[in-house]
Amino acid sequence: MTAATEEVLDRLFASRDLAELAFVHAPVGLVVTENRVIRECNVAFATMFGYSVDALRDSTFAVLYPSQEEFVNIRNRGVRDLQESGEYWDERVMMRNGGELFWCRVRGHTFTPNAPLARAVWSFADLSDTRPYQPLTRREREVFSLLGEGKTSKEIARALELSYRTVEVHRARLLKKFGVSNTAGLFQSLGDISGDHVVSG
Repeated sequence: MTAATEEVLDRLFASRDLAELAFVHAPVGLVVTENRVIRECNVAFATMFGYSVDALRDSTFAVLYPSQEEFVNIRNRGVRDLQESGEYWDERVMMRNGGELFWCRVRGHTFTPNAPLARAVWSFADLSDTRPYQPLTRREREVFSLLGEGKTSKEIARALELSYRTVEVHRARLLKKFGVSNTAGLFQSLGDISGDHVVSG
């Protein structure tokens, strides 16, 4: 740490003007959005995705998703929760600069419950160490996530507005893809999901 940096830190701590310092240097990715446009983000968020803070500022969130379809699909996730409680969280696949896909835990708080995505703040945690990415389709990821919540195939079919048979086909493909015979083996292969988060179509 340079003397100049130490001097700035001493001044900020002495004046208790720590909000900006906490935001910029938080050990988790933080981002403030307006209508799904990144208005500001911290160093951890930019580093996680392989960009500079300046490169992401005023960019659409679409650049961080595996496809435009994923970006559009996720728009409606959790909108009801954000309207009702102001908060939402889930686990989703994101894309780093260069195309590498990885799982993230995302938590959000809206400042505008009547239009939940108009103005919000989000945290992003990289799950790569505990949940490595596997090449799954969007539907396979959704089915897997809902299985992780303990939902039955019938419940998943209702949640995703699919037929029971379609959900069973996705489940069978997951089992075959990872060479396992049951859901417990699937979780062991992919990395367990815990918590009462919401992932839907």
